[in-house]
Amino acid sequence: MTSTTDRLPGLTAAEVAERVAAGQANTMPDRSGRSVADIIRANVFTRINAILGVLFAIVAFTGSFINGLFGLLIIANSGIGIIQEIRAKKTLDRLAIVGQTRPVVRRDGVATEVAPDQVVQGDIIELGPGDQIVVDGETVESESLDVDESLLTGEADAVDKSLGDPIMSGSFVVSGSGAYRATKVGADAYAAQLAAEASKFTLVSSELRSGIDQILKVITWLLIPAGILTIINQLFISQNGLRTALLGMVAALVPMVPEGLVLMTSIAFAVGVVRLGRRQCLVNELPAIEGLARVDVVCTDKTGTLTENGMRLSEIRVVDDSVTPESVQTAMAALAAADPRPNASIQAVAEAYPDAPGWSTSAILPFSSANKFSGISFVDGDGTDRGNWLIGAPDVLLDPESEIAQLASDLGSTGLRILLVATCDALVDTVPATGSNLPGVITPVGLIVLEQRVRPDAKDTIEYFESQNVAVKVISGDNALSVGAVAASLGLGEPEQAVDARKLPTDSVELGKVVGDADAFGRVRPDQKRAMVQSLQGNGHTVAMTGDGVNDVLALKDSDIGVAMGSGSSAARSVAQIVLLDNKFATLPYVVGEGRRVIGNIERVSNLFLTKTVYAVLLALLIGIGGLVAKGFGWAPISYPFQPIHVTISAWFTIGIPAFVLSLAPNNERARTGFVRRVLTQAVPNGIIIGLSTFVCFLLVNRDYTGALASYTGNVLLSPADTAAAIAGASQTIGAQQTQAATAALATMIAIAVYVLAVVARPYTWWKAVLIGVSVVAYVLIFTVPFSQRMFHLDSSNAGMMAVAAVCAVVGCAAVEISTRLLKAALDRRAAA
Repeated sequence: MTSTTDRLPGLTAAEVAERVAAGQANTMPDRSGRSVADIIRANVFTRINAILGVLFAIVAFTGSFINGLFGLLIIANSGIGIIQEIRAKKTLDRLAIVGQTRPVVRRDGVATEVAPDQVVQGDIIELGPGDQIVVDGETVESESLDVDESLLTGEADAVDKSLGDPIMSGSFVVSGSGAYRATKVGADAYAAQLAAEASKFTLVSSELRSGIDQILKVITWLLIPAGILTIINQLFISQNGLRTALLGMVAALVPMVPEGLVLMTSIAFAVGVVRLGRRQCLVNELPAIEGLARVDVVCTDKTGTLTENGMRLSEIRVVDDSVTPESVQTAMAALAAADPRPNASIQAVAEAYPDAPGWSTSAILPFSSANKFSGISFVDGDGTDRGNWLIGAPDVLLDPESEIAQLASDLGSTGLRILLVATCDALVDTVPATGSNLPGVITPVGLIVLEQRVRPDAKDTIEYFESQNVAVKVISGDNALSVGAVAASLGLGEPEQAVDARKLPTDSVELGKVVGDADAFGRVRPDQKRAMVQSLQGNGHTVAMTGDGVNDVLALKDSDIGVAMGSGSSAARSVAQIVLLDNKFATLPYVVGEGRRVIGNIERVSNLFLTKTVYAVLLALLIGIGGLVAKGFGWAPISYPFQPIHVTISAWFTIGIPAFVLSLAPNNERARTGFVRRVLTQAVPNGIIIGLSTFVCFLLVNRDYTGALASYTGNVLLSPADTAAAIAGASQTIGAQQTQAATAALATMIAIAVYVLAVVARPYTWWKAVLIGVSVVAYVLIFTVPFSQRMFHLDSSNAGMMAVAAVCAVVGCAAVEISTRLLKAALDRRAAA
């Protein structure tokens, strides 16, 4: 144990101003990790925008700017992403100010809280249990100061800090109190690097994003051979002009790019951050939103999470006949007044007994989660010994089988929190005897009975998780029966079913079985919380851990999603991905629901985008290869039927607008792993059906017009002027018929794509029905209104061709329905197995 030095007054206001002017302040990086310039750059210079930019440049070269409307997607991809991310950045910055660590700094002899960026070199910073260390320094005061440096070194054991020992930013205080002098601030401190990583607005390290990126890489490589095959077919086989060939190539390549998928993902993530921010929920890392969608076990602390932080002293039961209730109350008042960092229990005692005697402390043993007790040795003003007093868990300080321990256990089983007040025959800061955590022989004096109130919204929250098949485990350092009573009041088992963690097996397999079967655990050490989380993960569970204390840090760090309370220790907030700034456990269902909404909707709209990619690639290959075969057999030439404007409008109401609406819709389905496999399993069959149906329709309506032109060219009965007029008229007629053929093929493609949208939108609600209805009406108008037909180079006047298109569309829609049902049946059989 270490000793105390004289209290240092800290810097003066003038010294602080001098250091600020000299640039020795703890200037922090941008809270969200990205400046506005970085956000703009990251959203403009993307793989998607590069592909679309090159294709737009090709279209611009032909002069047909109406066919370059897809270039607006560059603006949309960049603009919407920039706007949403800047909004989310502002939300993060605003909430980070509320949720950030605020160190206690001495200046002019007065201790005050300041923002981290107001700390200057040379400041004296006070420390207590749970405090996060924000800058580097050296110890100048220590009262049994123990610091956890696991975030830096990976070692879970706390390090005792004596005078002069280094204090590293990024660590946190486990027990004791003290102060240190700041020696490294700003970029020189290790905390600056940790803060930049902890608060960064990022879209990385998620299965969703990595899966989409894999798909984009494959598509990028597919564009090269598809483009070469299309241009060869257009120029040399179909003998179209360069302008027509380039437009055909772009029309073939544009739909291969799932241009809106990245945009929709970014929007969904960013909107998720903003929505959670409005509920006073700070998201430190965006992938946490996706992780929440996969959670199937929530491990929660009891005190401060399920129960309210505040407690009320109900009574003190004196168990030693040799002492009077008044003397116990006096000792309790002294204990509460002398505690430099009182927890909720000590605060309740201080409120009940505010009139402390004028005793001074001769030794202090701070509370620690490992020991479950604290103590202080007192002397009065005359130097008279006033005893060595301990306060802590009865079943730790006493033999659990003793009469007093049993009484405490019975009281705790009703949901009350019970602490033991005892005296000790040795100074409380002496080294414990071998094999014992106690400083000496314990004499029980009284039992402190504290009332802890369960949060009124806790039961509804637990019931929500139960309805969503999410298991809840209550893990606490309190008495097991007390934890079990609180859990039982929330519908989680019976009090006697609670597990005393001191009896937990150390074998990971056996531990996993016990943790999986029970709902409540008491007397859990910090390292055991961590082991319990790891055992659940080892059994294939995705675990969210909620907590607010230093004893929760290890488990928070190792869980899939760490959720800290805003009023909790700064150490807990620093390692958590989610911080509930309003301290409401009831906020967690909204957080989980938001995660499910994001990932569920992105998976849904991914089906639309990748279906388009599949049928675009298939069409390009079928038409390219078909052109080569037709050339070899002397059949009618086959060239790509669509212009870029056609593929642009085909995506408006089958993907673009519906995907945006669906990406923001409610969705409470728990996410599963295997995003890419699952999406491609649905998108590939649908894409193949659309591609084949469109190709067959085009083959049926395509005509060979080269012979008609040749008959005019070789006709000697016509004058040159008549020949030219005949060829011009024939060319116009042929052009109209080619447009009609392209329109028929496009109608087939769009009709089946709308049906795929209808399948993806299931189960239906009124707004989904309206969405599909609007899409159908919009395309009917586009294909029938003369103005839109002229603008988009369409002609639906050929009844025969449109009849062929209708038949192909009906067959294609039926194939999509059959494929969907067969796929669903196969998935259901796999799930049942």
